[in-house]
Amino acid sequence: MTAPGSGSPGARVAEAIEQDERLDAAVQALSGPVQVLASVPGRDLLLGKPLGHALHPMMTDLPIGFWTSATVLDLLPVPGGRRASQRLIALGLMAAVPTALSGWAEWGQVKDPGSRRAGVVHAGANGAAAVLFAGSWLARRSGRHRSGVVLGGLGALAASAGGALGGHLAIGKKVGSTFTATASA
Repeated sequence: MTAPGSGSPGARVAEAIEQDERLDAAVQALSGPVQVLASVPGRDLLLGKPLGHALHPMMTDLPIGFWTSATVLDLLPVPGGRRASQRLIALGLMAAVPTALSGWAEWGQVKDPGSRRAGVVHAGANGAAAVLFAGSWLARRSGRHRSGVVLGGLGALAASAGGALGGHLAIGKKVGSTFTATASA
């Protein structure tokens, strides 16, 4: 970790989150329910053991990709864009479920208190993104396209914040499963 006050603004925010002990109550509250994933039959898959590396970072491409594509369609006046955007948002919501499960499985393995705190904020930002995109989908379905676009834009901002913190965890903090391709279960 770099000295406080050094590095990029994003790194300073991530470091402040890691050091914020007020997040410990949320970490504690979520630790028990997340341990349920430790006993599910597909846990090794959620952790990425068959792949030899963490599944979660790869899975994030799906909701992010669907939601980003929907946002682009919202910005470009293309024929059929409204309907396609609504479908992409729905696909992103469906993809968010296994993505979140793989992320919670990873988080359950983390021991470092700072990374656990950052993981809770990462999940919160991504959860907010999913809620906003769900609201966007519902607004669009009920004929309130403009409201749907606004909610989708807010969802994209929340997903970007969550993604930045996720990148910090995966790359900066080296959080994630590290299985060799030949490791036995």
